[in-house]
Amino acid sequence: MVEYKEVFTIQENGNKNYWIRLGVAFVNRDGSLNVRLDGLPVNGSLHIRDRRQQEERDRQPVPDQD
Repeated sequence: MVEYKEVFTIQENGNKNYWIRLGVAFVNRDGSLNVRLDGLPVNGSLHIRDRRQQEERDRQPVPDQD
């Protein structure tokens, strides 16, 4: 199975943060990442995290950025 992570940008709007998925990051054997983006973040910031299963996504919102 191919291991990959999800790539997001976090858009701040007042007191609420919106997580926008921009692509995926594939994990290489040496632990480095190959990142494939479907868009570019306007704030210049990427957040890469472990992939969550669809059932887990439906139950839990993504936490706000500290």
